[in-house]
Amino acid sequence: MTNITPSNFLYITQNNTVMTEQKKLSLFTIAATYIGTVVGAGFASGQEVLQFFGYFGFWGIIGLIITTVLLVVFGYIILELGRRLKADSHLPVIKYAGGKWIGTIIDWTITFFLFGGLVAMAAGAGAIFVEQFKLSFFWGSLTMIGVTLFTVLTGISGVITSISFVVPLLLTAVFSVALYTIFTDFGAIVSSLANYSNVTRAAVPFWPLSALLYASYNLVLAVALLAPLGTMADKSKLKLGAILGGIGLGIGATAINLTMLANINQAATYEIPMIFMAGAISPLVRTGYTLVLIAEIYTTAVSSLYGFVARLSKAGTSRYRWLAIGSSVVAFGLAQFGFSNLVGTLFPAVGFAGLLLLGSLVYGLFTPSPTAPVKTAAAFEAAKEIAAKEEKPNNDKKN
Repeated sequence: MTNITPSNFLYITQNNTVMTEQKKLSLFTIAATYIGTVVGAGFASGQEVLQFFGYFGFWGIIGLIITTVLLVVFGYIILELGRRLKADSHLPVIKYAGGKWIGTIIDWTITFFLFGGLVAMAAGAGAIFVEQFKLSFFWGSLTMIGVTLFTVLTGISGVITSISFVVPLLLTAVFSVALYTIFTDFGAIVSSLANYSNVTRAAVPFWPLSALLYASYNLVLAVALLAPLGTMADKSKLKLGAILGGIGLGIGATAINLTMLANINQAATYEIPMIFMAGAISPLVRTGYTLVLIAEIYTTAVSSLYGFVARLSKAGTSRYRWLAIGSSVVAFGLAQFGFSNLVGTLFPAVGFAGLLLLGSLVYGLFTPSPTAPVKTAAAFEAAKEIAAKEEKPNNDKKN
């Protein structure tokens, strides 16, 4: 699951990296940011890739190629529309491309998925407690919800800053396990590609649809950062950044898929299959991967809860606090359905809703752009207001 939420926007706003045009981003920064929007705890757990590609065997690899192409093409479209519209959030892009009604649906889909991300992260923590620590799923999900709620109610600035550290660490762990497994068990991977298929366990029964939905639901949240990112570089860099970012994501997902195919029959029995694959290397590697993944689950859960409640209320208010508490209670209850079940139902549902976004983006690309920037939406204005209020006390202290 992706890490880009309104909380990340707040961090970006405070550091003036996206909200102004004073600095042009490098090609590498654009590509790395795109990858960072998609890579998250769900991605690194292996469960997403397993359900959308792994169960299809060889055809899952073909599906990954299609997904990579879609991520490149639509990633560039979002960046380009953001550049044309001088967008300072995702709302100008989706409302320009999809119109009032479709834009509103997409906006609420993003908001819904933020809450769904909290539910999935609580379930992921519960699964780790069961499979790695031999403890209760109940206590695992409750602990994650409790720590997340406490953080959101008391201050998230440190967590937001740590995201920039955790994601590279997570990518290093993923590729280390993947490369070791691919080089040492290549024969088993080839055998699985030739013989394995278990379509009945996949998120959707057709691999082309699975590839489309995987790209779609990731783009639903990626639009939140890619749209304003489009104002920070020239057209040629945006195009190359989308190409490198999309290909990087495709390579990462393929590496995870090939890793699990090395021992697919056993890996598929785990809620967190990549931890199982890490454990096949050594117990020390498994422990390290588990700790990194827990850190990523925590930062993703905090971002998701904060983003959801900040979208519906103003931070620091009584409504904000009660909404955070109520959302956490509901998320804890829904998390009991299990991590793999949530991945197999929530993510495809968001993917289907995201098809509206993909269609709208294609339409918007070939529609003449307005001469003036689209007006910033109230939700993002609220984020800027919160950032200003948090910055003022810091300035007072310095003075």
